[in-house]
Amino acid sequence: MLGEGQDVLVGHWTDAGARTGCTVVVFPEQTTASGEIRGGAPATRDFSLLDPGRTVEHVDAVVLSGGSAFGLAAADGVMRWCEEQGRGFPTRGGRVPIVVGLSLYDLATGDGSVRPGPDEGYAAAQAATDAARHNQAELGRVGAGTGATMNKWQGAEQAKPGGLGGALVVVDGVRVGALVAVNAAGRINDGTVVDALVAGTYQHRESEPFAPDDENPAVTNTTIGVLATNAILTKRDCHRVARSGHSGMARALIPVHTDGDGDALVVGATGRVEAHVGLVRLMAAAAVETAIRSVGQDDHRHA
Repeated sequence: MLGEGQDVLVGHWTDAGARTGCTVVVFPEQTTASGEIRGGAPATRDFSLLDPGRTVEHVDAVVLSGGSAFGLAAADGVMRWCEEQGRGFPTRGGRVPIVVGLSLYDLATGDGSVRPGPDEGYAAAQAATDAARHNQAELGRVGAGTGATMNKWQGAEQAKPGGLGGALVVVDGVRVGALVAVNAAGRINDGTVVDALVAGTYQHRESEPFAPDDENPAVTNTTIGVLATNAILTKRDCHRVARSGHSGMARALIPVHTDGDGDALVVGATGRVEAHVGLVRLMAAAAVETAIRSVGQDDHRHA
């Protein structure tokens, strides 16, 4: 995910038939992490420990999954995998892996009875090591992006495939990589949305695009992602970088952070190079924006 050294690993489990999946990001030990959630409908596991005021500073892995809240179970398998690797927060009773889970809603896209669970999470974590051997991670409609859709705020008939996007920004040895599963209510911002609003497209809809009713898919969304950097950052710095990552999301998607989105980003800093947090924040916004805009360009790509 960061390129050189492959110290941040990415693996997928994909069910193309059921149109769901999960993606696991495995960080090197002692990776400092934080994150931020925006929007009204998040589905997360152990996200609260990323708050800068919480005790635990390091994270072992992050799981991005389909299946809505059901998909959070994939983190159980990743914890099992991390335990087998001897990873985790040390306690008197043994190490406890720190695995954060983020899920998006894809239950209505394919077979909603199929959801990523512990075995699927374990398989994705194992696949991360296999991907590292080939020096690449697949993007597109794979893993957590398999059943993702976007452009739903204007009605189900306007929905388009989403997917998993990635980008890497490098400045003077500082590296920031973004991996984002785009399942947004909004659309990729090409500069025409505001024109449509002014022209009356919004007003001419038969129903309110953001109203939470059974006929409106705009309340079942969420764009989730992971940012990884080789910079030396504190937990508070990582939180600030996550906030800037959301700025990149806001540039790339319109509308964003709605009541039906549970948009969330996790930032992990591996602590390899000195860098000013302001530079990393700027790079994070650019990486997220680029990763989201890459979705839909090709069905399958590699990072």
